[in-house]
Amino acid sequence: MQIKAIVSTEILNVNQALDFVDHGDNGCANLFVGRVRNINLGRAVDAVSYDAHKILCQKVFTEISHEAINNFDNKLKIYIAHFKGKLEIGGISVIIAVGSPHRDASFKASHYIIEELKKRAPIWKKEHYTDGDDEWLLGHELT
Repeated sequence: MQIKAIVSTEILNVNQALDFVDHGDNGCANLFVGRVRNINLGRAVDAVSYDAHKILCQKVFTEISHEAINNFDNKLKIYIAHFKGKLEIGGISVIIAVGSPHRDASFKASHYIIEELKKRAPIWKKEHYTDGDDEWLLGHELT
């Protein structure tokens, strides 16, 4: 298996991602970990809730992965996982791991994947602020 695409309500695990992309042909593994930060657009944040359309997300993650493989290296191994639920500050919301024989393809693929995921995946984000307010941020529109 060359691609693993996950939407999970369980805590995401970096070691699982790295284990998946490990292969004897690969000279590198590039890892992107997205975390909940304590401030966004000048507002103090306590937590973030993520909602996602699991089946469509996994389809989009797989499509993006195939595009990365076609564009950067057909030997890439790709792991994409996104959390669904509420996370406190520092919680891991997304993991992208890319294993490849050479670093250039791995870096390019990882960057491509996160940028496309942000544009195309049906994931919605609700920020919970320290003042007690919360707000859904602009996200993907299902058309």
